[in-house]
Amino acid sequence: MNLFEKQFQDTIHFLQFEDYDLALKRIIDLTLDTEELSFYKKTCELLRWVDYNESNTDGKKEKYSVILNELYQLLSKKEISKPKILLEANNVKKSYSQSAFSLGPISLKISEGQIVGLVGENGNGKTSLLRLLCGELDATEGSISYMLDYEDRYELRTKLIYIPQRPNIWYGSILDNLQFTASSYNIKGEKNELMVDLIISRMGLRNYRNMNWKNLSSGYKMKFELARMLLRKPKLLLIDEPLANLDILSQQTVLEDFKAIAKSPFRPLGIVVSSQQLYEVEKNSDQVIFLKYGEQKNLKSEEANKKEIAELIIEFESEWSQKQLHAALSKISLIKLQYNGSSYIAYFPNTIFLNNFLTIIIDDNIPIKYFRNISDSTRRFFI
Repeated sequence: MNLFEKQFQDTIHFLQFEDYDLALKRIIDLTLDTEELSFYKKTCELLRWVDYNESNTDGKKEKYSVILNELYQLLSKKEISKPKILLEANNVKKSYSQSAFSLGPISLKISEGQIVGLVGENGNGKTSLLRLLCGELDATEGSISYMLDYEDRYELRTKLIYIPQRPNIWYGSILDNLQFTASSYNIKGEKNELMVDLIISRMGLRNYRNMNWKNLSSGYKMKFELARMLLRKPKLLLIDEPLANLDILSQQTVLEDFKAIAKSPFRPLGIVVSSQQLYEVEKNSDQVIFLKYGEQKNLKSEEANKKEIAELIIEFESEWSQKQLHAALSKISLIKLQYNGSSYIAYFPNTIFLNNFLTIIIDDNIPIKYFRNISDSTRRFFI
């Protein structure tokens, strides 16, 4: 089963389990994959029908099924190309004459369809790295190569887009701004109206399209920025702290949107997301880069030091004292137990597994409020 077949089957399952919102998002994604005006029209007509028939679940199921079948007939014939490398950085460093801080060396590759999570505490170089990758900063050492089809720096910045944490203020409505953006990239006439309608709906902005900057929350401002960038048809997105002002549900929704957009079988993007929300980012990333004092650690890469992650590391909360917990966990070869003010970090040799830990918790009736296996999480670098 290829990537398109899998995504199509997932959409069918969303429909079967009556997750109509997610099914509609995927229908819009597939519609944009066709790059055909006739399908743009059909899906926009469906969106207008949904506006007035939100509670008509039987009608939704029927109409969604019909358009999905038509989309499948067309897209199943399209060729899916092998993902290409978009950017490669080799031993990139950035130092400052007036500061002791330096970034690097950083080495990474970013490919189509890949999401790279960039995590670390504030002041450790995440924004500086994004600005290096997009060309806003010049590297002191090393090289950055762009495997993108471009003639000049302006065209490069069209295909490689950096979205800062605090975007510039804009004026007018969401709809007017997005239609202007589309026209600036030669998307005109009926195609302009249809594509903007699709992308506004895809990013959850349909009910806010006539609102302006001051009436939008931070989360919707970020969604607007992403919608605007998608109209430019980039190949690589660099997004700085998109989760900073979002609640946990919105964070998960935005990251799921990133994944769906990046992994389009026919219009794949590379996405680099910086964030301090490491657990949410890790779940949705193909590679995770951790920065500590400007130095790089890759967690999900082939270069990761296997010896370094050989042990089992559990983070948990308990009402028991450190002495009580140490005595109980020593039964399964506890190496050390740290207390970080609100949680414990327990280290075990690689001969111990999570089931062994849980068995002790149950057998000794140890009260725990929370636990997480952080053996392969960047959380271990924060300790």
